[in-house]
Amino acid sequence: MQLVVARIGRAHGIKGEVTVEVRTDEPELRLAPGAVLLTEPASTGPLTIETGRVHSGRLLLRFEGVRDRNAAEALRNTLLIAEVDPAELPEDPDEYYDHQLIDLDVVLEDGTEIGRITEISHLPSQDLFIVERPDGSEVMVPFVEEIVAEIDLEEQRCVITPPPGLIDDRAEVVSSRDNGEEA
Repeated sequence: MQLVVARIGRAHGIKGEVTVEVRTDEPELRLAPGAVLLTEPASTGPLTIETGRVHSGRLLLRFEGVRDRNAAEALRNTLLIAEVDPAELPEDPDEYYDHQLIDLDVVLEDGTEIGRITEISHLPSQDLFIVERPDGSEVMVPFVEEIVAEIDLEEQRCVITPPPGLIDDRAEVVSSRDNGEEA
């Protein structure tokens, strides 16, 4: 199975290094020196990582055969793709790869069907499940332990405990004013 693990940014310096936007939770494994990565577009790869270092909070990589700024700049916006065994699991039992979560059935604790995970959106503050409902509409479910109660890969389901208003229109409105009181 192929997973996008990074996107090449701009060239850094004059010796062929590039900045990368990391798209994996395991950069030390996927973006280590010696790793051979496929690319999108395919014509720019495969690329073999020669060196990697962190500079001012950004990961910088140098690839074999890329020796100057012009060659590095030519790689800009290329996606780096790692070949991953579909049976491979993250080290932490509470972590999941996106491909493990896509197509899971989403249900409430009482078994009520909500829909199916079709996409995972990785935001800076949290991840979101994009859930397609049986009627074709979509709902976004934050992937936080207060809402996602259980991920069962064997049963291919995700049990959620959503707050009022997340999956239906019946949000509870709480007012600090007493009923009947004029402002």
